[in-house]
Amino acid sequence: MEGNFFYQAFIYLAAAVVAVPVAKRLGLGSVLGYLLAGIIIGPFILGFVGEEGQDVMHFAEFGVVMMLFLVGLELQPSLLWKLRAPILGLGGIQVVATTAAITAIVLIVTSLAWQIALAIGLTLALSSTAIVLQTLNEKGLLKTVGGQNAFSVLLFQDIAVIPILAFMPLLATTDVSHAAGHGHETHTWIEGWPIVLQTLTILGVIASIVVLGRYVISYAFRLIAQTRLRELFTAAALLLVIGITLLMTKVGLSPALGTFLAGVVLAQSEYRHELETDIEPFKGLLLGLFFIAVGASIDFNLIFNKPGLIFAIVGGLIVVKLIILAVIGRLFGMRTDQNLLFTFGLAQGGEFAFVLFSFALQNGVLTSEVTSPMIAAVAISMAFTPLLMLVNEKLIQPNFGTKESDEREADTIDERNEVIIAGFGRYGSTIGRFLQANGAQATYLDIDSDNVDLLRKLGMKVFYGDASRHDLLHAAGAEDAKLLIVAVDEPEKTIEIVETAQKHFPHLQIIARSKYWNTYFELLEMDLLGVYREFSDVGLRMAADTLGHLGYRKNQVHRALNKFRKQDEAYLKDLLSSRHERKTFIKQSRKVIQDLELMMLEDLENEAKNKDLGWDTETIKEEYVPLMKQFMEGNKTSD
Repeated sequence: MEGNFFYQAFIYLAAAVVAVPVAKRLGLGSVLGYLLAGIIIGPFILGFVGEEGQDVMHFAEFGVVMMLFLVGLELQPSLLWKLRAPILGLGGIQVVATTAAITAIVLIVTSLAWQIALAIGLTLALSSTAIVLQTLNEKGLLKTVGGQNAFSVLLFQDIAVIPILAFMPLLATTDVSHAAGHGHETHTWIEGWPIVLQTLTILGVIASIVVLGRYVISYAFRLIAQTRLRELFTAAALLLVIGITLLMTKVGLSPALGTFLAGVVLAQSEYRHELETDIEPFKGLLLGLFFIAVGASIDFNLIFNKPGLIFAIVGGLIVVKLIILAVIGRLFGMRTDQNLLFTFGLAQGGEFAFVLFSFALQNGVLTSEVTSPMIAAVAISMAFTPLLMLVNEKLIQPNFGTKESDEREADTIDERNEVIIAGFGRYGSTIGRFLQANGAQATYLDIDSDNVDLLRKLGMKVFYGDASRHDLLHAAGAEDAKLLIVAVDEPEKTIEIVETAQKHFPHLQIIARSKYWNTYFELLEMDLLGVYREFSDVGLRMAADTLGHLGYRKNQVHRALNKFRKQDEAYLKDLLSSRHERKTFIKQSRKVIQDLELMMLEDLENEAKNKDLGWDTETIKEEYVPLMKQFMEGNKTSD
């Protein structure tokens, strides 16, 4: 048995280590990599894992619990309160509308009883918390409007599992004897209690988590931290999560909900970051195991025996959810790009479907003939989720994601200035405010209508429109302007604006911002007045301040900074010719780095020989003025 455990551990870890880097390299993301790894090692292809995969699934579901605990740690209670409207509104409407639609479709296309149809509708209305949150986090989209709304819906669904589990036995059409320990079935402490007493107990448990988290757990972690034993703090963090999981299970609640609540309570704790750091590796490993188990659990024999049925269920589920989610997103005023993210992110079945289908089977609500194809369809839909989001990101968003820009006509521009700034976000607004503070006026253009409206409320005169259109540049006075500053976020849009300006207004001098190396080299080839790397100056300023804190003189640091910037830009222009030849580019880059370091060190040695303070008046003030004051006071005393 011991050997079998280590064999299974080796197989799962090897699959993850091999498949995930390959999937990431292909741009598919880690979640799809884990799912593919599970399919490959599963019974249908290599057969390294078999029926015991279901046991692994039960263990791996703990990764979902840990994930929600960490999500809770990221949410301040005030932020959660702000999300109450989307949680109840978006989440409630989505669950009710999807349940009703799927129930109606099942009743129309099959001869199943309404109880069975409703059970299927309730189960398929849920989406995958694990896959969606992991994918959004990985892509950095969880903080967007679409990501936050998707999270709100997922949170409502996790809460909804509790009443669904309570309601499911009422739909039973056959009598079934419960086998102890079978599947997901667990006996709770409050079984058989009056409903009022059960409700009070559940509310008491939730209140106890809030109170203990607020007043006791933080104090306990403070005592543990004083031991300075990192492993003890890790053990305490795991003990907290496991303890809450057991407590919630014993009162019949969702463990994920309980740990999420504990995370929210501890979000204001001084040990929040320590908890995140300690639990993150376990969460990542268990979530990866969960995704592999999902991939391995797909019954390909059933799929090949009934391919039409399975893929009809998968396609129907995804299409129904896409339509309902898109309509809900539009009703709640979401912009097209965010609505697409929200819609494609949630158009799948969820991991709780495995729990609910198993529970429904045990309680005589559904039969194995119904649950088997449903479970296979849910697993496939979960596996398709990263692909759907990739399709949205690569194909749909570029063509339809900014349609709302076309719905609003460009503003009428009623001013002319020597400078035009395209892109007035966090970067362009800094440039504009500095110019304005020094008496240099500019015409500000931005394609983000929400940003334009906000800036106008702040008293800034910003015009809405797409600066890559030559008619808008013409309206902004490009024919008479001297300088165009391109400060937009998107690299592709930067190139478009520069190409349009050079084609239609060749006299216009252009200064452009670059976020990435590829864009930087492209802009260099376009022979602009100036190309500025977004983080270059900030990095150099921070490095210069660091040298100052280490005791270097200000004039020395200033000269070094200017020389480094000048030589670095010159070297980058030299690299331009070899950027498409990877080996040559890497070789020349290494030489550039070494040459620049040697040059700077030689300059430092030569400067050390010359003690002249030069123009560094700040250093004179700091080092010599106090000495002069002491000298003067000494003279007064002697007098």
